[in-house]
Amino acid sequence: MIVSPAFAGKRYAVLGLARSGMATVETLLASGAQVTAWDAREEPRVALEGRVTLADPLAIDLTGYAGVVVSPGVPLNRHPIAAHARAAGVPVIGDIELFSQARASLPAHRVVAITGTNGKSTTTALTYHLLAQAGIPALMGGNIGKPILEQEPLAAGGVYVLELSSYQIDLTQRIDADVAVLLNITPDHLDRYDGFEGYVASKARLFGMQAMGHLALVDMKAEMDEDVLRFAPDGATFAFIDGVELPGDQAQWPSLQGPHNRANAAAAVGAVRYLGLTDEVIEAGLKSFVGLPHRMERVATKDGVLFVNDSKATNPASTAPALAAFPRIHWILGGVPKGDDLDDCAPHFGHVVHAYTIGEAGPRFAEILEPLMPVTRAEMLGDAVRAAMEQAQPGDVIMLSPACASFDQFRDYEARGDRFRQIVAALTAEG
Repeated sequence: MIVSPAFAGKRYAVLGLARSGMATVETLLASGAQVTAWDAREEPRVALEGRVTLADPLAIDLTGYAGVVVSPGVPLNRHPIAAHARAAGVPVIGDIELFSQARASLPAHRVVAITGTNGKSTTTALTYHLLAQAGIPALMGGNIGKPILEQEPLAAGGVYVLELSSYQIDLTQRIDADVAVLLNITPDHLDRYDGFEGYVASKARLFGMQAMGHLALVDMKAEMDEDVLRFAPDGATFAFIDGVELPGDQAQWPSLQGPHNRANAAAAVGAVRYLGLTDEVIEAGLKSFVGLPHRMERVATKDGVLFVNDSKATNPASTAPALAAFPRIHWILGGVPKGDDLDDCAPHFGHVVHAYTIGEAGPRFAEILEPLMPVTRAEMLGDAVRAAMEQAQPGDVIMLSPACASFDQFRDYEARGDRFRQIVAALTAEG
């Protein structure tokens, strides 16, 4: 794990003891800090008995504490811990801020921090892959993989690649990324912010924490429309993702198809090129990259039909790029809607051969799509896959890209994607 003398002798409160919370407690204890910890669940509290003070931070005097460390899932605009800590003059922070404070005691390294509404995980994984394939010590963390504090520090010359949600940026005060990336920005998580402007300001803070000479790599539209570099220091070094030249032919990168993955690749390439990788090494890494589960994941091919699991697409804006990636799609969509329309997807409806609606949003989405294309009101995922297989021809793609959350029928998008895989495996094995 990452430890640091920066925490020694200080007092911290940790609210929420899921994986990142437990990693935070272990780091602080190993660094010589005093820890008060709490979780509504009994199990993690029992696991820490005798090692920490077990108390709800809301019920104690926080005066003198160095910080209250909370999960990114805690809504600071509604949860009383924010006002309670503020009254005591104590910052509310997250594990990324603790990592930032520990950096001075780590071997010499660099940090790539990646944010955006869509594409963060793919770009983070790709950046990590390009570095690792080049032989550079690297790890990824933040909103992907293991908690950053749980991982072993890198040797000198290493690169920490961090996926950062807006929530994590809100809980961070000093992450000075050598390369900070904003992929795109569209309305999301508005229940946590004062409208879209508040969400944009949250993302923009990432660049305000950079020192002069470090690179801000941003989407041109985001900067032109929303001034995402508003907090960057005057004269800061920046470049547009749109202007990054890619080495080689995208057709040879099987896990990076579609215009959205071209943008993801451009962001990763711009970052690693800045860190010194050559185009020859980068091109080899682009060819060998295997995409993340549930993100345009190729799960099977049967009789010339490709099956794609894009369950991570939980809103229309994240489904739209998937529709743009293939010319003939049997589109399975639906779940718990995040809006009342599919306007973000509309420019790519011409790629849809047939739509199959499921879940709570199914009837509404069918109403939108029926004047424009053939639609089957399937309701259940298994029925949708079977119907699509009956219709699909060689060269077609059957794709789950729901444009919705999963909670009407599944625990989360991962459970939904896993079920799609299981259904496809069973049906393609028949005959």
